Amino acid sequence: MVTLAELAEPNHTVTWCPGCGDFGILVALKQALAKASVEPHQTVVCSGVGCGSKLPHFIKTYGYEGLHGRSLPPASAIKMANHALTVVAVGGDGDGMGIGMGHFVHTCRRNIDFTYILQDNQIYGLTTGQTSPTSEKGYKSKSTPDGVIEVPVNPIATAIVSGATFVARGFSGNLPHLSDLIYQGIQHKGFAFIDVMQPCVTWNKLNTYDYFNKKAYVLKPEDHDVSDKHAALKLADEWATRIPIGVFYKTERLTYGDETPQLKNGPLVKQPIKRELGALLAEFE
Repeated sequence: MVTLAELAEPNHTVTWCPGCGDFGILVALKQALAKASVEPHQTVVCSGVGCGSKLPHFIKTYGYEGLHGRSLPPASAIKMANHALTVVAVGGDGDGMGIGMGHFVHTCRRNIDFTYILQDNQIYGLTTGQTSPTSEKGYKSKSTPDGVIEVPVNPIATAIVSGATFVARGFSGNLPHLSDLIYQGIQHKGFAFIDVMQPCVTWNKLNTYDYFNKKAYVLKPEDHDVSDKHAALKLADEWATRIPIGVFYKTERLTYGDETPQLKNGPLVKQPIKRELGALLAEFE
């Protein structure tokens, strides 16, 4: 049984602002991994660039901190090279829904078997508070002093229509619920996407803990059929007065790894190299 203490990283001090929603995501991820009894040496956490993308430094697993918007390509490659590993990707809304949007759509449709946690604070926190792709229309910031004129990206709807097989939303202020969502995502066979509402206490004065505590409500199994894609898309549009959190959509289909013939004999990293490399290397001498 893996404990939270085993997942703690003693060599790094967490540098987030006091009260940042990333703390809740970090604790929830540790709790989910411990509940799933996933060994630290069998786990890889990938990230891009941003406040929340420092998360791999603060958890005792293997980690990869990549380029801005590029958490999903290395996560995909790691999973394909050794699909016995538990892989988790994390990144902010600017990271994943801006420069990383193309990677997001294609990872959804490929249904690669790992979990992606979007740290959605609806602002560019690391670069001091500019609007992001998920900022609400009309939101005023230093980059949009007259208010955002664009319609925000809807991560939940985008994931559903792009082919993700597990789509959920959590709130970093509801730790037990978020931890359970991440656990479900890790247990799911296929691409699991979890959009996490996590307040930026320094720059975003609209989408605060109080804002989400008043609006957020938990989806209950008796009220929503997670296999109903049309119902899930309808819920994805609900935001103005109430914000649903929980599992929106879940289905089963073959993963990218299931249909990759090179993986039928086990993880690539454990397969013997059968090709004679001498002739190949000689070409580069």
